[in-house]
Amino acid sequence: MYSFLAFGREYVMWNYEKTRNPVYLNIQETPKQVSEDRPHKKPTLLAIGVEGGFDSKEPEYEVSYSIVILPEFISLSYPSVELPEKVRLAVDAVLAAVGAERKEEVAAWTADKKQVSPFALSLQQLENGVKVPPSGWKCSQCDKTENLWMNLTDGTILCGRRNWDGTGGNNHALEHYQATNYPLAVKLGTITADLEGADVYSYAEDDTVEDPLLADHLAHFGIDFSSLRKTEMTTAERELDQNTNFDWNRIQEKGKELEPLFGPGFTGLANLGNSCYLASVMQAVFATKDFQRYYYENVKLDDAFKQAPADPTLDLHMQLSDEEIVRPRVPLAACLESFYASEEVQDFYSSAINARTTAIKTTRLATFPDYLVLHMRKFVLAAGWVPKKLDVFVDVPDEIDISNMRSNGMQPDEQLLPETPEEIPEQAGPVADEAIVSQLLDIGFSKVRCEKAAIQTLNTGVEEAMNWLLAHMDDPDIDEPITASGNRETSSAVLVNESDVETLVAFGFLPEMARKALRATVGDVGLLFICVIDVLPSFRI
Repeated sequence: MYSFLAFGREYVMWNYEKTRNPVYLNIQETPKQVSEDRPHKKPTLLAIGVEGGFDSKEPEYEVSYSIVILPEFISLSYPSVELPEKVRLAVDAVLAAVGAERKEEVAAWTADKKQVSPFALSLQQLENGVKVPPSGWKCSQCDKTENLWMNLTDGTILCGRRNWDGTGGNNHALEHYQATNYPLAVKLGTITADLEGADVYSYAEDDTVEDPLLADHLAHFGIDFSSLRKTEMTTAERELDQNTNFDWNRIQEKGKELEPLFGPGFTGLANLGNSCYLASVMQAVFATKDFQRYYYENVKLDDAFKQAPADPTLDLHMQLSDEEIVRPRVPLAACLESFYASEEVQDFYSSAINARTTAIKTTRLATFPDYLVLHMRKFVLAAGWVPKKLDVFVDVPDEIDISNMRSNGMQPDEQLLPETPEEIPEQAGPVADEAIVSQLLDIGFSKVRCEKAAIQTLNTGVEEAMNWLLAHMDDPDIDEPITASGNRETSSAVLVNESDVETLVAFGFLPEMARKALRATVGDVGLLFICVIDVLPSFRI
């Protein structure tokens, strides 16, 4: 309570021994329990901190305070009228302090409401005889059949912008504006009887806008908006969806999943927007052996603390010194228990019932060796099939009792499985979710297409099925009946592993090329690169 420096329990004694200041404020925060059955409201508005938007609330904590007197760690509850006034005033000042970071936080934010475009009120449409059909749209300059925009001046249908990851369009709508200066375009697939929901974009204003005369502008090209159904998300809806479903761990490095790290060797420098060169220079300095030896390689943390001035945050030696790395300790018995614990085996073919089912597998020792060699497998597969090493200590006792791992052979209530037949029957094909199929039927797609889309997206949802369907509208076998295996043997309907797609994209191939190669090899990664090279001439690059 004298210097207002904060320390953890394991280091506060260092500060007391150095300064002999005995009075400390102890702040303890306990997370509040959140009811698991509390309904989660899905955001319906691109906003933060307002009704219908994203919840900006941080986790809530129960906070308790106490005054601790060192070196005995005597604890006094706070607030208390029995404490000296000087202590109470100091504590109140600490609790009332607001950091600079908190001051700069924005309490609420809402996306701007669409404004009426002046170009819409004075738009001159060409009398070129163009009539746009109610469906079957395609970009006039490429093969894109989704993310299509119709220019409201001349009725040209073109694909939208290419996204940072290679998805989306081929920028043809934007290039058309740059060549003609025709300012407004409407996104096909967002036009319904409710014209307020249609996505109109002004290239001249570089923003989504409102077109109060949209009905007349559509009628000029023969479009009856009252008969159209929505098949695509608007720009605002897609932005809302991406913010809702965005995985903040999948950042940078071409979408690969990154693991947050901290500690010696892992602490980086925050980029202020214009400090990348400074950061690179500092990284180069820290990599030099002389700098390492002088500042932190041969300096222990406690020694640096003793030599530091009253405020250790101002001492470079102190700030660069290492803390010992704290590793969790795992008893060997826990490792052995994990080894011989029961394990579920999915999709196991049982010759007793002549079908696939879920089996329980256990591992035991039939004989005991004179010498037991244990392999400590510290590598595990993290998310995305990325190998990760477990940085832990394994405590091995002098004597190990593994008698509970002994196999007792077949028990009286057990029997061996019958001999497995030479031909194992194929697993029944997947079944489409009727709820997904019903909603797709309401949009206007045929039943076989709806069922196929649901199966190929593993019944994950209507949006995923519709996106798959819109991307495969031109497949030659899209209307063929579904076979017992869900039509996955056909090249266009093979379910593509997106992690394999990302692997090919990382080598510089376009996502469409990668997916075509995977379908052609039925997901065989061994033939992947040969197939990609083979299909190169069939793509416009």
